[in-house]
Amino acid sequence: MTTVLWILNIVLAVAFLASGIMKATQPTDALVGRGLTWAAGFQPKTVKGIGVVEIVGAVGLILPRLTGVATALTPLAAVGLFVTMIFAIVLHQRRRESYTPALVLAILSAVSAVLGFILLF
Repeated sequence: MTTVLWILNIVLAVAFLASGIMKATQPTDALVGRGLTWAAGFQPKTVKGIGVVEIVGAVGLILPRLTGVATALTPLAAVGLFVTMIFAIVLHQRRRESYTPALVLAILSAVSAVLGFILLF
C-alpha cells in the first residue's frame, strides 16, 4: 500500500506542480490564451494565489513523507488539494465547461488522503 501511495502522490505532485507553476508565473491574459478562460473572471492575484496553493499542496504530498518529519501533513495536503478541486469543479460546472480533469484530480486526491491516513496508524 505504501508503494501505491508513493506512485499516486508523485503523479498528483507533478500535475499540481505543473499547473501551479503555470498559474503562479504566467500573466492572466496568457493563461486565458492557453484555454484557462475561467482566469479572466478573477483578479490576477487570485489566480496566482491558486497557483501557490497548488504548489504548496504538491510539495506537501511528497516532502513530509520523504523526510519522515510531520508525516501527517501528507494526507492533510491531499485533503487541501481535494477541497481545491471541489471548488474547481463547481466553478467549471457553473461556467458550463468540462470539469473532468478537476474531478479526476479530486478523486485521486481523496484516495491519497485516505491511504495516507490509513498508513499513519
